Amino acid sequence: MAAYDAARVLEAAAARGPRVVEQAQALVKQIDRSGAGEELQRLKDINDFFNRRLAFRDDAVTWGVPDYWAAPLESLEKRAGDCEDYAIAKYFSLAATGVPTAKLRMVYVRARLQGQSLAHMVLAYYAQPDAEPLILDNLRPEVLPASQRTDLTPVFSFNTEGLWQGVGQVTAGDPLARLSLWRELVAKVRAEGFL
Repeated sequence: MAAYDAARVLEAAAARGPRVVEQAQALVKQIDRSGAGEELQRLKDINDFFNRRLAFRDDAVTWGVPDYWAAPLESLEKRAGDCEDYAIAKYFSLAATGVPTAKLRMVYVRARLQGQSLAHMVLAYYAQPDAEPLILDNLRPEVLPASQRTDLTPVFSFNTEGLWQGVGQVTAGDPLARLSLWRELVAKVRAEGFL
């Protein structure tokens, strides 16, 4: 897999216009600053960066389709996204800071919110493969251990390396083969310079 390329990120942003360049420059600076720190600080910095810059908005409103997984620059261009878009932007930005993708998983969950059970996606960080994950989310701004997020029930998780039932350790296949939205997203992210 290719590596993060800040110059390519800025070139891709330039093709989207000056407003996106400004957002991309801020992201590149944040990635550079965070990359020099401890992993836990990187989580907080990147989580805060996107939670502050993106407004929650459904895909139907933002993209005119029921489900769309936006690459980080697409989300920054719209200054909005749904739960997947927050998790995606955080995943690829943390990878760009040097956090190994093996420590990161996109987790599809059922979230209990105001008495309802809703489909939701978060980003989980595992310091060690069998460690309790830390959860990065747009619903709650702080990075918290999974045990403190009793409002979330994991369904499946994935990253660029695998796909798992729930948050288990036994892989359930290749996410690029089984998740078409992920496959399309990885191609966009690669073109933006994040991979």
